[in-house]
Amino acid sequence: MTNTIPPAQFGLPSRTVLEQIDESCVAIVVNRKSRIIMADGRNILAKASTIHTASPDVNVVLKTTAPVCSKTRRFLEESGIRVISG
Repeated sequence: MTNTIPPAQFGLPSRTVLEQIDESCVAIVVNRKSRIIMADGRNILAKASTIHTASPDVNVVLKTTAPVCSKTRRFLEESGIRVISG
């Protein structure tokens, strides 16, 4: 069961969509049709770092409906952010 979380709780901009996957996992949700490229990946990593600063014991994942560039997917996974497509 997923619940939305107010992004202000982690000090993120109000346009950021967050979902609570479970007690220790938060998803950054990106619902769009255009491909997620490296510039987006850097922004997602910055948001994940902000979440880790506010709550160090939380795992961050990216949940998206958009295709993710292979280089960006590798960059995020090497940084500890799992990508969930669907």
